[in-house]
Amino acid sequence: MRSAEQSRDAASVWDIATPSRRGRLPGVSMAGFRARTTGLVDLGVVPYPAVTVAVDLGEGTLTVADADGRRRSGGVVVGLGSVGVRGRGRDIACLQVRLSPPVAHAVLGACAEPGAAVVSLEDLWGRDAARVQERLRAAGSWEERFARAEAALVRRYEAGRAVEPEVAFVWGRMVASRGGVRVERLAAEVGWSRKRLWSRFRARIGLTPKRAAQLVRFDHAAHRLAAGHSAARVAAETGYADQSHLHREVMAFTGATPTAVGGAPWLAVDDVAWAAAAYLSDDGTLTAPA
Repeated sequence: MRSAEQSRDAASVWDIATPSRRGRLPGVSMAGFRARTTGLVDLGVVPYPAVTVAVDLGEGTLTVADADGRRRSGGVVVGLGSVGVRGRGRDIACLQVRLSPPVAHAVLGACAEPGAAVVSLEDLWGRDAARVQERLRAAGSWEERFARAEAALVRRYEAGRAVEPEVAFVWGRMVASRGGVRVERLAAEVGWSRKRLWSRFRARIGLTPKRAAQLVRFDHAAHRLAAGHSAARVAAETGYADQSHLHREVMAFTGATPTAVGGAPWLAVDDVAWAAAAYLSDDGTLTAPA
């Protein structure tokens, strides 16, 4: 179980709002965050199997930096599974949106390009990014912000280019299996060669199928660690060869040990902020991670 100390620490920093109803787009989840302190908040972002959009609703103090220290502010997009990302600011108020990769491809397009760990929303949406940010800031409640954000996402999704059904199917199977299905099997299921699947999936999602499956498995393991389970138990129950294998993969994704990841403040709010977080499953329905 998640420690009471972790929950208290998270609650002491953030007021968190979530939508009261399920949205119109599968594979999209949203949460609003407002810091309870005006002091500096500096958080390492734990990689996650979704593309994250963060819109600053405060006084412009929130910045998001990639592993090389390059900073973005305003509206920021964090690419799928980006490593070494940090958020920093004072008196923070922001809206976060998590997009499954098939949805992100239609809504954001080039954000999934490999190496584009952190990009400005303005680089992807042009002037519309500033208009959306102003509409969100002008909203009178979190529910109104969620509705306005959803309207912008739906408009972009309908105008965007959908991924091939085969790519969406493969992503859904990865999520359903928690990263435990082999690429060769997925290729056979969609009737593609392994080479074709590798090429199309990487072009649309931004990661190779193998790396994407590793990310999904890591996410499941990270949340089990955050819930208080031992590294040995997590390794045995999430498909790792042994505890050393889990340790290597957690270090590769975060630069931290499994013990440190289990206590990461970034994960400590997930039970509240992302309790209903969902991905696009293989049959187009919503699948909530355990």
